[in-house]
Amino acid sequence: MTYTTSEMMTVAAARRLKNGSVCFVGIGLPSKAANLARLTSSPDVVLIYESGPIGAKPDVLPLSIGDGELAETADTVVSTSEIFRYWLQGGRVDVGFLGAAQVDRFGNINTTVVGDYHHPKVRLPGAGGAPEIAGSAKQVLIILKQSSRAFVNKLDFVTSVGHGEGGDSRKRLGLPGAGPVGIITDLCIMEPEAGTHEFIVTALHPGVTREHVIAATGWALRFADNVVVSEKPSDYELSALRDLEARTAAAHGQAPGEA
Repeated sequence: MTYTTSEMMTVAAARRLKNGSVCFVGIGLPSKAANLARLTSSPDVVLIYESGPIGAKPDVLPLSIGDGELAETADTVVSTSEIFRYWLQGGRVDVGFLGAAQVDRFGNINTTVVGDYHHPKVRLPGAGGAPEIAGSAKQVLIILKQSSRAFVNKLDFVTSVGHGEGGDSRKRLGLPGAGPVGIITDLCIMEPEAGTHEFIVTALHPGVTREHVIAATGWALRFADNVVVSEKPSDYELSALRDLEARTAAAHGQAPGEA
């Protein structure tokens, strides 16, 4: 099967979730990737959403954390305060899966504003539970499409802290967990460099050149010594993803590409 760059990104992100792990999921791209993992490589992954569902197994992708599909398909539903205090802050979440409007070289995230905070060019959805997820999950994965507008040298606003200013910044801030361990885009996969915690390219998706990735990044991007090529999506993975998107589009009255 042929595939799009967006499908490559979603499949690559889904592969990062280990079977049996507890994953705190953001809405949008993180939810799509996490549910694809559940339908393919990681059937026993436990998906948690901040509205309270634990072990959610939605047949279609949720429109929001309040989507009834999440509660109806979950193993149980608890209060939002329990999700954050007992599960997340209690160290029981293995992976936080987040999206972003902007990200910098140290995996810090902006989902608040583009431009000056008091006079923004764009007012974004805001923090939600992302700062707590970024701060307390054992590991964090970030997924977003790559462009120089999204991958910036300096965030317009720091909504969620990744590795702060790099080095031991996160440790000095007193944040538990490893912080962001991967940024998955439609062009490549980035991982934090040992010591500096600056994100460098460790894998290029098939057909993507280094020049292409550099042009889509707002900082002086560096590459690992041994950059690999991502494995192409299998027919099985693509079929599962497209079926999920088609079901979602039909349920929400969207065109399939909008799912």
